[in-house]
Amino acid sequence: MKDLKEGYKKEPAGATKRFCQFLKLSPDTLEQYKYWHNSHNIWKEIPLGIRKAGILDMEIYMINDIAFMLLETAPDFDWDASFGKLATYERQAEWEEFVSQFQIVGEGQRSEEKWQLAERIFSLTDALK
Repeated sequence: MKDLKEGYKKEPAGATKRFCQFLKLSPDTLEQYKYWHNSHNIWKEIPLGIRKAGILDMEIYMINDIAFMLLETAPDFDWDASFGKLATYERQAEWEEFVSQFQIVGEGQRSEEKWQLAERIFSLTDALK
């Protein structure tokens, strides 16, 4: 297991917008959820579609039964238009149906409906201005 105190290296992306989201996972399927989100196990069409929809980077973190997602996009990213396009890309609907078995969500919800956007309450950069 990775030493979490080592952190995760990130290359500077320039000016971006960041979105934070979370959802609750089924406690009985946490290891399966992690397995299918591993870079080697995820269906190849899924990250390709995410990037094609205008998402520059996406990371998912877990603590207990909560998944927390960070999205980075270009500053002009349009949330509704981009997620509307993403839902039409190859295997995206199939993926959403597949991973819903690990998530505590309503039946038939699309990705942008089940992930709840989180409000930022602190920014070090803003606090130091």
